[in-house]
Amino acid sequence: MRFFQLRSTLLKKRQYTTTFYRTMASTQFPKTYEGAVAALNTLQSNFALLDEIRKSGMKMNSSAMAEMVESVRQLGYKPSDFDRLNIIHVAGTKGKGSTCAFTASILAQYKPLGGAAAKLGLYTSPHLRAVRERIQIDGAPLEEELFAKYFFEVWDRLEASAVAEGRDPTIKPVYFRFLTLVAFHTYLCENVTTAIFEVGIGGEHDSTNVIQKPTVVGISSLGIDHTAVLGNTIEEIAWHKAGIIKSSARTFTVPQRSAAMAVIQKRADEKGSKVEVVHVHPQIWSREVKLGLPAQFMNGNASLAVALAAEHLTLLGMNPGIINGKLPERFVKGLAEVVWPGRCQVIKTGAMEWCIDGAHTVESLEVCGKWFGARADGIEKRVLIFNQQKRDSDALITALANSLKEILGVNSRIFDEVIFCTNITYKGRGQKADLMNAGTDPAALENLSVQKKLAQAWNNVVPATKASHVVPTIGEAIGIVTALSFKAPVQVLVTGSIHLVGAFLEVLGEKYPNQVHPVRK
Repeated sequence: MRFFQLRSTLLKKRQYTTTFYRTMASTQFPKTYEGAVAALNTLQSNFALLDEIRKSGMKMNSSAMAEMVESVRQLGYKPSDFDRLNIIHVAGTKGKGSTCAFTASILAQYKPLGGAAAKLGLYTSPHLRAVRERIQIDGAPLEEELFAKYFFEVWDRLEASAVAEGRDPTIKPVYFRFLTLVAFHTYLCENVTTAIFEVGIGGEHDSTNVIQKPTVVGISSLGIDHTAVLGNTIEEIAWHKAGIIKSSARTFTVPQRSAAMAVIQKRADEKGSKVEVVHVHPQIWSREVKLGLPAQFMNGNASLAVALAAEHLTLLGMNPGIINGKLPERFVKGLAEVVWPGRCQVIKTGAMEWCIDGAHTVESLEVCGKWFGARADGIEKRVLIFNQQKRDSDALITALANSLKEILGVNSRIFDEVIFCTNITYKGRGQKADLMNAGTDPAALENLSVQKKLAQAWNNVVPATKASHVVPTIGEAIGIVTALSFKAPVQVLVTGSIHLVGAFLEVLGEKYPNQVHPVRK
């Protein structure tokens, strides 16, 4: 009953969770990339609304798929139209994005053969520095002009449909759903022959689950995340993730906790899909095959990608060439050449080495700590730059610290200095529109309450740290590290949030354009 009361309240406010009331006419937005991003940002749910939903305990809306199908109809398509994209669909808590990136890199090696590999789409989230990174074709973000073109075609079609049917044209799908519609529309118009779609949140009610006949389904490692909408137990979360399983396709997953695996298997049985558990490929385990993302925890994601790519190619009549389990040269090359910024990324600028990873859950920060700990060497200064604006900061910072202690030793030097900042790039400069996040509490940003809490949590776990800084911007955090580097080499771990990592790369790219290349226009 509480769900329907809240839904009624939000509908009266024109702010229901799956739609957004837009008071500005589309003619107010120039049909440029900048105009598209500005229009898109009006579809973000603000902090007050999200906080109201969280406090209500309302989970993901079971009518979301019906609403998505209706949006597809208003756009002029049917869900079955997407079948010709030959979609690989991937869900998971940890590693689903890198699994998609590995899969795309493998399939890109088959492009010269034409057929299903002729033109490859990749839809992922969130983005790092530019919204259009989410919609890629043949390994590159959609160009600004094309993004604006297809964005406003979707925008205008939805408005025209509403006017024709007597509905309010200012009602639009929310941010992620709208972008999903743009991705489908783009890939159909661009004649993409294979598309890889990463689930946004969950799976069962995710807007990407309008896909009816994927060629293959992947489920990466599961853990506890997005509990406000998916539930607090691994079983509830597994139920949502397994919602993308379809009878038309085989399902591949990495080894899971027994409780999660039982749910995946049960849902697969109900849907008539065969599930196969993928273990780390022997050539990857032995390091005979090198990975472009070299952290050990990437082995499972790369192996899952091998299984997805092989199944996809086989199903579409393109022999992958795997003989007696040995990976063919195209697979080996694809695994080695994968590019996935912000994940296990290392950038060197002068006397500073930046180790960058968007880990943001307890489990992912544990493995991030192991990755950084394995890289840590005798460099004189070691620094942490961290932020996580929304999740349980104490649990996250403790997970990272304990993981590093396990690798480096309980009494060893973990970090000489720690810096806690917001995701804001510079003080006194407007945030780049692509990096705006309406879901953040503005009061918390103003008084740095989250950063102060993070600093206290760190000092409780690692009281021996020499210096702890709380600063309002990423620019100031980088300034502290730069000053330290004048005296000695510095090794820096930047982690805690994909949004932090994206904004950090934007700032670092302005300072060191030769080391951090701009997103291709």
